[in-house]
Amino acid sequence: MNKELVEKIKANPDYQKLVKTRTGFAIKLSIAMLVVYFAFILTIAFDPSALGVPLSADTVTTIGIPIGMVIIVFAFVLTGIYTKRANGEFDELTNKIKKAVKENQ
Repeated sequence: MNKELVEKIKANPDYQKLVKTRTGFAIKLSIAMLVVYFAFILTIAFDPSALGVPLSADTVTTIGIPIGMVIIVFAFVLTGIYTKRANGEFDELTNKIKKAVKENQ
């Protein structure tokens, strides 16, 4: 790819919108995941007894196990949310950019 084409793409308002929107969305999802994950880890570090409560009187499984599984599911859900938006809005913007670049060549 030559420099002139790269500069045309970078100057495209749709490209700038794509980068800004996608970056902001990715940062928000990353922060959400980090908050949930670190809350879990910090709870383990500073108050392990909170997650060590058995689910019932006659079981060895603690409340920490299902909470850990929910965190894993939460990560998958965030991935799905990003993928859905990427395959919709972000792909539409990318196609608009490609079309504009082809028309200007």
